[in-house]
Amino acid sequence: MLQAKRDIGEREGVSTSDRVRVKALERENRELRQAHEILRKASYLPRRSLDHRFKP
Repeated sequence: MLQAKRDIGEREGVSTSDRVRVKALERENRELRQAHEILRKASYLPRRSLDHRFKP
């Protein structure tokens, strides 16, 4: 009942739709950070192996 009042604006607090949106954004942010870390590590590996391969 309290959450329903928040949803229709009769009570202060975070609405259900805002709560769902924040959770989705947090999940997306976490996934993007993980992907960024993977790409950062992957971009380092080829340079290192290429440098080693082409040394005279």
